[in-house]
Amino acid sequence: MALMITDDCINCDVCEPVCPNQAIYMGVEFYEIDPAKCTECVGHFDEPQCVSLCPVACIPVNPQHVESRETLMQKYLRLTGQAA
Repeated sequence: MALMITDDCINCDVCEPVCPNQAIYMGVEFYEIDPAKCTECVGHFDEPQCVSLCPVACIPVNPQHVESRETLMQKYLRLTGQAA
């Protein structure tokens, strides 16, 4: 499951630099997450870094991009050039 940032985002700039996949970027009004790059930090960390650091808890699972942990790992491998 890719994550998403809701409109509760206060643009505090905490999430963007901690994303290991560079999936977080500034959108028109607030930060957004590219679901093609988001692995929920699978392969990098035990938990999503953006979620653990967000001061307003505005980063839920994106219901339009539901993915299994295995799918997230495959995405991680592809993004890091380790895919077989």
